[in-house]
Amino acid sequence: MRKGFTLVEIVIVIIIVGILAAIGLIQYNRVIEKERGVEARVILGNLKSAEIANFHELGVYATVANLSLSAPVSCAQTTHYFSYTCDAGTGTCTANRCQGLTGKQPGGTVVWNKSLTVAGVWGGTVGY
Repeated sequence: MRKGFTLVEIVIVIIIVGILAAIGLIQYNRVIEKERGVEARVILGNLKSAEIANFHELGVYATVANLSLSAPVSCAQTTHYFSYTCDAGTGTCTANRCQGLTGKQPGGTVVWNKSLTVAGVWGGTVGY
Protein backbone atom coordinates (compact mmCIF):
# COMPACT_ATOMS: atom_id res chain seq x y z
CA MET A 1 0.00 0.00 0.00
CA ARG A 2 1.39 3.38 -0.99
CA LYS A 3 1.27 6.38 1.28
CA GLY A 4 0.60 9.87 -0.06
CA PHE A 5 -1.98 11.79 -2.02
CA THR A 6 -3.14 11.29 -5.57
CA LEU A 7 -3.09 14.09 -8.12
CA VAL A 8 -6.90 14.25 -8.08
CA GLU A 9 -6.96 14.76 -4.31
CA ILE A 10 -4.39 17.56 -4.53
CA VAL A 11 -6.32 19.30 -7.33
CA ILE A 12 -9.56 19.09 -5.33
CA VAL A 13 -7.87 20.65 -2.29
CA ILE A 14 -6.40 23.45 -4.43
CA ILE A 15 -9.84 24.18 -5.92
CA ILE A 16 -11.45 24.31 -2.47
CA VAL A 17 -8.73 26.61 -1.14
CA GLY A 18 -9.16 28.84 -4.19
CA ILE A 19 -12.91 29.12 -3.68
CA LEU A 20 -12.47 29.96 0.00
CA ALA A 21 -9.82 32.58 -0.84
CA ALA A 22 -12.13 34.20 -3.42
CA ILE A 23 -14.98 34.40 -0.91
CA GLY A 24 -12.62 35.85 1.69
CA LEU A 25 -11.32 38.49 -0.73
CA ILE A 26 -14.85 39.60 -1.62
CA GLN A 27 -15.75 39.96 2.06
CA TYR A 28 -12.48 41.81 2.75
CA ASN A 29 -13.21 44.32 -0.03
CA ARG A 30 -16.71 44.92 1.36
CA VAL A 31 -15.33 45.63 4.83
CA ILE A 32 -12.67 47.98 3.45
CA GLU A 33 -15.25 49.90 1.40
CA LYS A 34 -17.55 50.15 4.40
CA GLU A 35 -14.71 51.61 6.47
CA ARG A 36 -13.94 54.13 3.74
CA GLY A 37 -17.53 55.31 4.13
CA VAL A 38 -16.63 56.42 7.65
CA GLU A 39 -14.63 59.25 6.06
CA ALA A 40 -17.78 60.49 4.34
CA ARG A 41 -19.91 60.31 7.49
CA VAL A 42 -17.35 62.19 9.60
CA ILE A 43 -16.74 64.97 7.08
CA LEU A 44 -20.46 65.30 6.30
CA GLY A 45 -21.13 65.69 10.02
CA ASN A 46 -18.50 68.43 10.20
CA LEU A 47 -19.97 70.15 7.12
CA LYS A 48 -23.45 69.97 8.65
CA SER A 49 -22.20 71.66 11.83
CA ALA A 50 -20.43 74.34 9.78
CA GLU A 51 -23.58 74.93 7.70
CA ILE A 52 -25.68 75.37 10.83
CA ALA A 53 -23.12 77.75 12.34
CA ASN A 54 -22.95 79.73 9.08
CA PHE A 55 -26.74 79.94 8.93
CA HIS A 56 -26.98 81.21 12.53
CA GLU A 57 -24.25 83.77 11.91
CA LEU A 58 -25.10 85.02 8.40
CA GLY A 59 -28.64 83.76 7.78
CA VAL A 60 -27.69 81.74 4.69
CA TYR A 61 -26.18 78.37 3.88
CA ALA A 62 -22.85 78.18 2.06
CA THR A 63 -20.92 76.02 -0.39
CA VAL A 64 -17.96 73.91 0.71
CA ALA A 65 -15.54 76.56 -0.59
CA ASN A 66 -17.14 79.22 1.64
CA LEU A 67 -17.03 77.10 4.80
CA SER A 68 -13.95 77.03 7.01
CA LEU A 69 -13.35 73.30 6.53
CA SER A 70 -10.86 71.52 4.33
CA ALA A 71 -12.98 69.07 2.36
CA PRO A 72 -11.96 68.21 -1.23
CA VAL A 73 -14.40 69.46 -3.86
CA SER A 74 -13.07 67.24 -6.65
CA CYS A 75 -11.60 63.78 -7.09
CA ALA A 76 -8.26 65.28 -8.13
CA GLN A 77 -6.93 65.16 -4.55
CA THR A 78 -5.35 61.89 -3.49
CA THR A 79 -5.89 62.45 0.23
CA HIS A 80 -9.56 61.46 0.39
CA TYR A 81 -11.84 58.79 -1.04
CA PHE A 82 -14.68 61.28 -1.64
CA SER A 83 -15.35 64.71 -3.09
CA TYR A 84 -17.80 66.97 -1.27
CA THR A 85 -20.43 69.49 -2.30
CA CYS A 86 -22.90 71.60 -0.34
CA ASP A 87 -26.06 73.18 -1.71
CA ALA A 88 -26.12 76.84 -0.68
CA GLY A 89 -29.90 76.89 -1.01
CA THR A 90 -30.78 74.01 1.31
CA GLY A 91 -27.60 73.35 3.27
CA THR A 92 -27.57 69.71 2.16
CA CYS A 93 -24.06 68.34 1.76
CA THR A 94 -23.14 65.35 -0.39
CA ALA A 95 -20.11 63.06 -0.46
CA ASN A 96 -19.42 61.54 -3.90
CA ARG A 97 -17.28 58.38 -3.91
CA CYS A 98 -14.28 58.79 -6.20
CA GLN A 99 -13.35 55.65 -8.08
CA GLY A 100 -9.80 55.06 -9.26
CA LEU A 101 -7.22 52.31 -9.11
CA THR A 102 -6.98 52.37 -5.31
CA GLY A 103 -9.89 54.65 -4.50
CA LYS A 104 -7.58 57.60 -3.92
CA GLN A 105 -6.45 58.02 -7.50
CA PRO A 106 -7.32 61.32 -9.20
CA GLY A 107 -10.06 61.34 -11.78
CA GLY A 108 -12.44 58.48 -12.18
CA THR A 109 -16.18 58.38 -11.90
CA VAL A 110 -18.61 58.71 -9.03
CA VAL A 111 -19.73 55.27 -7.90
CA TRP A 112 -22.16 56.25 -5.14
CA ASN A 113 -22.91 59.18 -2.89
CA LYS A 114 -24.11 59.91 0.61
CA SER A 115 -25.90 63.10 1.64
CA LEU A 116 -26.75 64.77 4.93
CA THR A 117 -29.24 67.59 5.42
CA VAL A 118 -28.95 70.26 8.10
CA ALA A 119 -31.88 68.55 9.81
CA GLY A 120 -29.73 65.43 10.19
CA VAL A 121 -31.47 63.28 7.56
CA TRP A 122 -29.17 60.87 5.70
CA GLY A 123 -29.72 60.03 2.05
CA GLY A 124 -27.87 58.96 -1.05
CA THR A 125 -27.50 56.11 -3.50
CA VAL A 126 -26.08 52.63 -3.13
CA GLY A 127 -23.08 52.31 -0.84
CA TYR A 128 -22.19 52.28 2.79
